[in-house]
Amino acid sequence: MPDSAHRVAIAERAARAGGAVARETFRGDLAVETKANKNDVVTATDRDAQAQVVATVREEFPDDPFLCEEELVARSGPETAESEPTAVSSVPEAGPAWVVDPIDGTANFVRGLRIWTTSVAATVDGETVGAATYMPSMGDLYASGPETATRDGTTLSVSERTDPETFVVTPVGWWDLDDRAEFGRLCTAVGERFGDMRRIGSFQATLAFVADGAIEGVVCPTPTHPWDTLAGVHLVRQAGGTVTDLEGARWTADSPGLVASNGEAHDELLAAANAALE
Repeated sequence: MPDSAHRVAIAERAARAGGAVARETFRGDLAVETKANKNDVVTATDRDAQAQVVATVREEFPDDPFLCEEELVARSGPETAESEPTAVSSVPEAGPAWVVDPIDGTANFVRGLRIWTTSVAATVDGETVGAATYMPSMGDLYASGPETATRDGTTLSVSERTDPETFVVTPVGWWDLDDRAEFGRLCTAVGERFGDMRRIGSFQATLAFVADGAIEGVVCPTPTHPWDTLAGVHLVRQAGGTVTDLEGARWTADSPGLVASNGEAHDELLAAANAALE
C-alpha cells in the first residue's frame, strides 16, 4: 500500500505517545482492578495510555477503526476529532485498522518491573504493514515496516545460533490454576530440548527479543489476542525469523497457538509446544 511508510511512522509516534502517558504513573500509586480473573489486572493508566495512542493515530487517520485491548473511549479535549473512534472485534479482512496494546505486561507494570510495552500495529486488508513496540521504562523503540526491523534505528536480525542446546526459549501463554499441568508439560518439554528458559511477562517484549537476537524462540500452545502478538510477529518476520502455528503453517491472527524462532530448529520448538497438549 502506498502509505505503508506513513503508517509505520504514525505507529512509532503513537507508541511513544501512549508509552509516555504510561511511564508517568509507573512505580506510582496505582488503583489496580481485575478483569477475567484475580491475576488479569488493569489500571486507569492502561486506559489513559490507550486513549493517547488512539488520539495520536487519529490526527493522521481519523476514519480508521481500532482493535484495542481495553474498551475504546475517545480522549476528551480540543484535539479530539468530531466523530467517535470506531471499534472492531477482529482484524478486518478489507481496509485499514490499528491494533493497540497500551501496556503489554500490565502484571509487570503494577509490580514495578521494567519489562512492559506500548505496542501498535497498522494493518491493511488483514495483513500487518507496520508496527512499533515501545519499552518506556527502558527507552527502546522497536519498529518494523515493509522491509526492515529496527531497535532505536539500528537494523535487527534474529539470532544466528543453530544448536538447540544453546538456545534460550520462552514459554508464553496463560493457564488457569486447574490447567497448570499443561504449563508444566510445556516447561518440561522446553527444558529437555533447549539450553535455557525464560518467562518474561510481556508477549510483545518477548517477540521483540526474538527479533533482536536476544532469545531464539517462543512457544505458545494457547490462543492469543491480536493486540498481544501482531506488532511482535511483524518484528520477528522482518528481522528474518519464522512465526508459525502449532502445525508449522504460517501464523495468522486466527491461529490457535504461536511458535516464533530464528528459523533454526523450528521443528524442535513445534515439538515442545505440542508436547504440552498431549
